[in-house]
Amino acid sequence: MVMFKVSKVETTPFDGQKPGTSGLRKKVKVFKQPHYLHNFVQATFNALPADKVKGATIVVSGDGRYFSKDAIQIIIKMAAANGVRGVWVGQNGLLSTPAVSAVIRERVGADGSKSSGAFILTASHNPGGPNEDFGIKYNMENGGPAPEGITDKIYANTTTIKEYFIAEDLPDVDISTIGVTKFGGPEGEFDVDVFDSASDYVKLMKSIFDFESIQKLLASPKFTFCYDALHGVAGAYAKRIFVEELGAQESSLINCTPKEDFGGGHPDPNLTYAKELVARMGLSKDHPEDNPPEFGAAADGDADRNMILGKRFFVTPSDSVAIIAANAVQAIPYFSAGLKGVARSMPTSAALDVVAKHLNLKFFEVPTGWKFFGNLMDAGLCSVCGEESFGTGSDHIREKDGIWAVLAWLSILAFKNKDNLGGDKLVTVEDIVRQHWATFGRHYYTRYDYENVDTGAAKELIAHLVKLQSSLPDVNKIIKGIRSDVSDVVQADEFEYKDPVDGSISKHQGIRYLFADGSRLVFRLSGTGSEGATIRLYIEQYEKDSSKTGRDSQEALAPLVEVALKLSKMEEFTGRSAPTVIT
Repeated sequence: MVMFKVSKVETTPFDGQKPGTSGLRKKVKVFKQPHYLHNFVQATFNALPADKVKGATIVVSGDGRYFSKDAIQIIIKMAAANGVRGVWVGQNGLLSTPAVSAVIRERVGADGSKSSGAFILTASHNPGGPNEDFGIKYNMENGGPAPEGITDKIYANTTTIKEYFIAEDLPDVDISTIGVTKFGGPEGEFDVDVFDSASDYVKLMKSIFDFESIQKLLASPKFTFCYDALHGVAGAYAKRIFVEELGAQESSLINCTPKEDFGGGHPDPNLTYAKELVARMGLSKDHPEDNPPEFGAAADGDADRNMILGKRFFVTPSDSVAIIAANAVQAIPYFSAGLKGVARSMPTSAALDVVAKHLNLKFFEVPTGWKFFGNLMDAGLCSVCGEESFGTGSDHIREKDGIWAVLAWLSILAFKNKDNLGGDKLVTVEDIVRQHWATFGRHYYTRYDYENVDTGAAKELIAHLVKLQSSLPDVNKIIKGIRSDVSDVVQADEFEYKDPVDGSISKHQGIRYLFADGSRLVFRLSGTGSEGATIRLYIEQYEKDSSKTGRDSQEALAPLVEVALKLSKMEEFTGRSAPTVIT
């Protein structure tokens, strides 16, 4: 057994190590500075209760982006020096964010140990590579992201840190080979357990969904399927689940080899960045496809986000979570006893609200950030939840889960077609969505992202919108001057959330303008970029009349878009005549 010593290394604080909605994200070159990652890791160990570090077992893995392998070895050495008993690493350092949550909650080590938390190395949907983004976040023993009480402590520690502990003489661990490596240190034995990345997660999915019914759907000659991992970590799960377990053709999988730079692409599953899938599904204007698959889906870098597509048809994430909630009890065995409640992030459309009202379910509107859903789930108040930013999930874990969402949709399709697999025509994704609109109404919805905006200018724009809210008659006068056909604003505020579980209050969560007809405008600054500010503008028009739910989305939203851009003085503040991305 290799013995190691603990070194105490003097250091000084770095500015700006404040974790955002999902950890600390910066350019790789920032993380590669001497002491930079070390400081943040030590600040995290120092912020955690002592029993979650000393003698504990932690998980260290991520989406495989550039610098992950180096970071894993650094964290292993620091964990050893801080008295951690064991580290679990997914083979090749790969674990999707939802799989990490599942491993924390479900996995039991050979010695009977359970994990007390995890360092997840990911910048989610941000690009990877030597000149791109890296990220790190800590998840707690419930499998969910660290709450603000912990992230605030981590940040405070980064501003005062003077030293960190590391076992510099601990040899690098071979993370490509499954097995346990044992070391000895001042506090006793220290183990690194490299395990199969997919098995715990696959087992969990099989306990939730009826794989046999999905197999029958995928075996139907009328049903075709396409899954795009965008060269992210979802590729480590796609073959196991869709091909080996469910019998899909391997040709159904595209970009399913995880790469450190995501193949040079942007691993964000939307209509802008998932170009190959969008073309294959018949939604590209430049490359018309003669016979697209019936169903398509994409994942982001760490596989917690999803995009759902039908043949020449896009399902908005806001509609997706509402449709899953409306069909879950019938189509997914895990929910057969009923839903405890549903929740959405504030900027997500109110489609879920209508379903909750119709089904008499508890409903919650929370700030952006999965930890808020986690609190509700831990208290038994929420079963299904979602965010408009392509995140959907349930209380099976405490993170959003991209592959879970795909399996949920396949389950709904399998249920709707269970007596129809030999018929002339299958019930399609588009059929399911249009039927949902006919029942519940349609929330026309779009999001405009202005990325890498000057931070000062972004804050000025938000301040301008807050100031406007002091007089609604003045706001409505301005709006009528822009578009007379837009409804009046009846409420305007800066969203604030009081957590019903722990009583914590989250302020400044976004600017809302709520209209008399149920439409909404929301403006917020995002915490997921690695530099500059990202302004997100959300525009939603509600239509109850079923004869008007089939309009083109951009046409239906055009009046509100014009109001939003002029009311906020977007171009004046940002210098941008158009958004970076429209979703």
